[in-house]
Amino acid sequence: MSGTIAIVTGASRGLGAQLARQLAGNVQQLITVSRNQDEQTAQRAQASGCQHDHYAHDLSDVQHIEAAALGIFAVLNKTADRYVLINNAGSLGPVGQYDTLSDAHAVSATFNLNVTSAMLLTTALLRATEGLGADVRVINISSGAGRSPTAGWGVYCATKAALDMYTRVARLEAPHARLVSLAPGVIDTNMQADIRASKPDDFPDLARFTTLNETGALASPQSVAEKIIRYLNSAEFASKELDDIRQHN
Repeated sequence: MSGTIAIVTGASRGLGAQLARQLAGNVQQLITVSRNQDEQTAQRAQASGCQHDHYAHDLSDVQHIEAAALGIFAVLNKTADRYVLINNAGSLGPVGQYDTLSDAHAVSATFNLNVTSAMLLTTALLRATEGLGADVRVINISSGAGRSPTAGWGVYCATKAALDMYTRVARLEAPHARLVSLAPGVIDTNMQADIRASKPDDFPDLARFTTLNETGALASPQSVAEKIIRYLNSAEFASKELDDIRQHN
């Protein structure tokens, strides 16, 4: 991947940090977008000679989304062989059923982070790379929650379903790129801690997720990131519109 420019959002912790750390040792330039910078990523990039540019933005804020897209793509190197965008930034958002879901700001911020940021950054990448003849690959990190309803997760399920459909539409519109909406499985991240902190009345499936944690059934962010990088470089990449990394080695 020496001729690759990779962009990763939500790169300060969890799966995003692991993706960024692994890419830092293998790409020409790594661009990360998150409120805070992951120091291990910066150190790995420096040690490997990878150019690392970090954009400190809160992607739940539309002004920050626009600033990130403008800042990154105004100076994008147009001579790379491959461009990779991994829209990983996301949050669970407010948990609650129809009778308690009333915080409009929280709902809006979750849609901004989980959907709007991915749409605008993908748009910016597709515009910037059209006509270059480069290999352009986009991974939108989705969830099984976007494909199967879960009580209490009306916001989260809706955002991931929207991301799935946007990916399908963008594949039709941009034949010069390969795009996939990829579910990563159940990972041991801060989001899982947030899920376990939910109230049973808001989230009836709480016991199942508590058991997954107690029995060690959660995948590590590092192992999932490794599988995603292998998939990114494989011949199977984006062979499906909607995919699940658990279906790949």
